[in-house]
Amino acid sequence: MQTKIFRFLRQFGFYCRLPEMRTFWIILFLIAAVATINFVFLKGIEALIVLGILLVVGSVVFAGNLRLARSNWEVKVERNQLQDIIENLKDGLIVYDPDFKIQIFNKAAEAIFGISMKEIVGQYFNPNFVQNPKYQLLAQVVFPSLAPMIRRLSEPDVWPQIVELSFDNLSLRVITNRVDDPGGRLLGFFKIIQNRTREKELLRSKSEFITVAAHQLRTPLTGINWALEILEKESDLKPEQKQMIGESHVSAQRLIKIVNDLLDVSKIEEGKFGYQMENVNLVEFLADIMASASLVAKEFGVKLYFDRPAGPIIVKIDPQKLSLAVNNFLDNAIKYNIENGEVVVKIEKFSDKPFVQVGIKDTGVGIPAEEIKKLFARFYRGSNVMKFNTTGSGLGLFITKNIIRRHGGEIWAESTLGRGSAFYFTLPTDPKLIPPAEVFYEEE
Repeated sequence: MQTKIFRFLRQFGFYCRLPEMRTFWIILFLIAAVATINFVFLKGIEALIVLGILLVVGSVVFAGNLRLARSNWEVKVERNQLQDIIENLKDGLIVYDPDFKIQIFNKAAEAIFGISMKEIVGQYFNPNFVQNPKYQLLAQVVFPSLAPMIRRLSEPDVWPQIVELSFDNLSLRVITNRVDDPGGRLLGFFKIIQNRTREKELLRSKSEFITVAAHQLRTPLTGINWALEILEKESDLKPEQKQMIGESHVSAQRLIKIVNDLLDVSKIEEGKFGYQMENVNLVEFLADIMASASLVAKEFGVKLYFDRPAGPIIVKIDPQKLSLAVNNFLDNAIKYNIENGEVVVKIEKFSDKPFVQVGIKDTGVGIPAEEIKKLFARFYRGSNVMKFNTTGSGLGLFITKNIIRRHGGEIWAESTLGRGSAFYFTLPTDPKLIPPAEVFYEEE
């Protein structure tokens, strides 16, 4: 109890010393002077009435000034805390009003642009600054259309705007958002600038290493695969020898598949997967893929069904790349299904939307709810598929996601544990919605 009283008195004394309380102390002095004069010249009830009025006025002024002092101090503390947070952000932060007057420019931004806060805060920025070598980089970030190489990661009219800008020896991701008041009136914008140069260099080095290693592995593996394939056809082999060679052949093919997946991931990360788009009838395209997958489905005792729409559906795709994506879906749906299970592929076209939706549903083991968000990450395999006698690199769905996104589509999964899973993806029916260039879609 004493501690609380002591703390209260200490805070009270602190607030009483703040500048906002000066008015009260001046008024208190005047009240004391008036009260003294009052008792000299007035007698009895009149003196008490005047004294009461003075005490009320003094109390009101004291309470108001104390409240103001406390409020201003709390605002000052919050402002200082916010300033500390802004200054210690590892990413650059620029805030400007609708007239492009720079209001905030933190230390990380100073390091990226080589400009001090004192030089730039308060200036009205415009595209002409790009002609000044000192401000050229900043102008290209504030006005991304001026940058030599830009890659948009968000829709043009959707906030926040996310772009990647590439310069000589510098790679930046810029996230721009607008600031509105409660009534929707524009107050300004803020930009978060992430310097991804080091990250890109590490990614490039890793991709180069994987590419070289995978190429070095693929050549001998191909030779081993051919040798085992020839040996498998020999008629003079004993049954146990034939079985051993057959198992070795399957293992060699799995290794080749993993190596090819690694090479595909490296190409995707570098934006060099090489898409060749053409108009294709999606219905016939999926029918052909399912016909090829029927042999594997029969081997696993799974039935394939195609909910085929009436009439053709023309979309612009890379047949080879999209075939890889669909085969990844079907491969998982078949291998992780139950005996006598089913896989249903369905196409839906929407009259009011510029895309077509494809769904692949199975009656398999399902996916735990907490793992669904991880499905499209590199090297991820579900915790409940380990009991199946199947192998995989954990790269298939990661590759598939990037293929679908490159086609301008979206991809997602739904599942009920023990009852099956459903994977969906969309493809635009309007070619204008297909991204103009390859983009590496990182794990979310």
